[in-house]
Amino acid sequence: MLESVKIQRRQSEIRSELSGLVGKTDATEDELRNIETLDGEYRSNETRYRAALIAEDGERREAGAELETRSDREWSDLVQGFEVRQAVLALDEGRALSGRTAEVVQELRSAGGYRGVPVPLMALEVRAGETIARGTPDPGQTRPIIDRLFPGSVAAQMGGQLIQIGSGAVEWPVTLDVVTAGWADGELANVAGPTTYATTDKALKPEHNLGIHMRVSRKSMLQSGEALEQAIRRDMNGTMAAELDKAIFLGTGANGQPLGIVPGVATYGITSTDAGGMASWAALRAAVVRFMTANAANGPAAVKAMVRPELWNVMDDIEAFTGTGITEWDRFVKNMPAPTMTTNALAAPSGDPLETQVLLTTTAGGVSPVFVGLWGAVDLIRDPYSDAQSGGLRLTALTTADVTVARGAQLELVTGLELEVDEG
Repeated sequence: MLESVKIQRRQSEIRSELSGLVGKTDATEDELRNIETLDGEYRSNETRYRAALIAEDGERREAGAELETRSDREWSDLVQGFEVRQAVLALDEGRALSGRTAEVVQELRSAGGYRGVPVPLMALEVRAGETIARGTPDPGQTRPIIDRLFPGSVAAQMGGQLIQIGSGAVEWPVTLDVVTAGWADGELANVAGPTTYATTDKALKPEHNLGIHMRVSRKSMLQSGEALEQAIRRDMNGTMAAELDKAIFLGTGANGQPLGIVPGVATYGITSTDAGGMASWAALRAAVVRFMTANAANGPAAVKAMVRPELWNVMDDIEAFTGTGITEWDRFVKNMPAPTMTTNALAAPSGDPLETQVLLTTTAGGVSPVFVGLWGAVDLIRDPYSDAQSGGLRLTALTTADVTVARGAQLELVTGLELEVDEG
């Protein structure tokens, strides 16, 4: 374990112990001495922590980028050859896995925790240059499989970072805005302070399970080939991506769901501002200015916006300056190009008059506004009994995910954007 990680854990223990002692009004002499001892250790650890980070960073640079990324590239190359079709046939008919598929499954199983055949998430992605295979579902006339429509994944477009986690919970220490600087008022005067450097822990925990229960007909399995392989992969990936996107932004934090950004604005410390008027660029511009004055963004181009299509429909019909033909939407996209539209990650407009919301995010100091943790691979589990009479197969795919926001200052929710005139 890295020395910096050990120090972080000890600092968390010290903070926990201090929180139990400082609130006591009748603390004993031993407890008071313990407070002083813990405070001294905490201060000393801060110096050690910074030194450890510097030393570890130097070691990483000396090792070079090649050493750091080589295993990731090798794993990516290996997963590129993974065939979901082999996994399905292995579950249904007991066929032996071969090639890269067998290597990937063996390595994932060595980590443990899987009831069925583990499928790496990368294998579910539609690969570059891939075409739709032909051969199903009509045996009389060959046609391509027509997929269901899925909302495009928006979490990545909004700056979210996907974290692959092997096992256990993961925490990130985030610096709090408590350290201040000040001028010495005179030749022999002291600067203001001291102010304490402090961090808070942001955690991702394997407590939320997302799953798919899929029925595969006997006809589909008999016509198996590349078409079935690609169709299953696309369907699983699209369904999970759509549901995960929805949970990242709208998860309730109850009934097994992680706490999403919009319901969790208060929990995550995200500013929520009621525009209180007709949708316009001016209402959104005010939010961008708040980002800039808080040093979270250096300009409108650094801010990403997520909107409903209904907002575009209204703003594109409102002329900003009479007789110019320039709409409020034109002004919006001129300053914030390519906003992300979604019907999945933002709730539908509601109320009287009809109102919608806009979520704004920015990446600051290389830190993403939201972290999404995924544990391991997709666990593909076979059930040949439920549909035994028809010769079909049921597949259950399970994955574990969680969401957290590192710094609430990197997000803002603008509410109360009216889409119709209040006639009341």
